[in-house]
Amino acid sequence: MEFPKLTARLDNIGMTASTLCAIHCAIVPLVFTSLPLVGLGFLANPWVEWGMIILAFVIGVSSISLSYVRTHRRLLPLTLLVLGFAIIITGHIFITGWIEAIIVPLGGLTIAGAHFVNYKYAGICKTCDHVDHVKGVQQEI
Repeated sequence: MEFPKLTARLDNIGMTASTLCAIHCAIVPLVFTSLPLVGLGFLANPWVEWGMIILAFVIGVSSISLSYVRTHRRLLPLTLLVLGFAIIITGHIFITGWIEAIIVPLGGLTIAGAHFVNYKYAGICKTCDHVDHVKGVQQEI
């Protein structure tokens, strides 16, 4: 598989996984008591949450570091990725209650934003030089 297509696919998976993580973290506290009734009690398990965080971390680091090294060399996606994980970890470890249900999804959305920016910076184009394409994207962002 061609490198730009690989990073784009990883960014798409990362955006999806991070957004689903944010939705999960926002909804589970609201419907916590009814999850077992509909057979979704496993979603409230901390192992599921940490598994989603680890999956998002692996995909994020893979995609963004590959794009950074091979194409755009911009720190914004990496900074957003680190910030997003810092927000999630802080929310899970130090914050409880309804505030956690707001903070942690913001971290997931920040990670999804990191993938979006990385996707834009890396660009997928078969007909132009990626360096020139990235310069144009940088002006847009």
